[in-house]
Amino acid sequence: MNSSSDQRPSARAGALAEDLRSVAGKLKRRLREQGSEGDLTPSQVSVVLRLEKEGTATVSSLARSEGMRPQSMSTAIAGLQAAGLVSGAPDPEDGRQTILSLTKACRDRLRVGRAARQDWLARTIATRLSSREQEELAGAIELLKRLIDD
Repeated sequence: MNSSSDQRPSARAGALAEDLRSVAGKLKRRLREQGSEGDLTPSQVSVVLRLEKEGTATVSSLARSEGMRPQSMSTAIAGLQAAGLVSGAPDPEDGRQTILSLTKACRDRLRVGRAARQDWLARTIATRLSSREQEELAGAIELLKRLIDD
């Protein structure tokens, strides 16, 4: 039987967790710099990614999904619409609602941004890491996958 002290992370695991969180955050920021999301707020990025993943939605369903007030979500959506990234159409079942979807311009922007991030990361790996280090990185990625997979 495990005691509660057996379930606490070791000092080494705690230090690794802190380092990993820090490095992951820095990598995320560097990747964000390479794409075109820089002029969107975090809530707008979240909305765009949710619409891309889940398809069309209403302001109220997006607000519920994101844990936001509908008024705050409306503000985020208005900025996305003004930028030509999201469009709205009347809900055929409830004319009071608007169905939101990503525009072609937004989908193109996502594709180009992802390609830029992928290119930057691939070039950085190729130029800064030796073949042996790239193999170590491949092993580390497998370990990271084990951490996040259910």
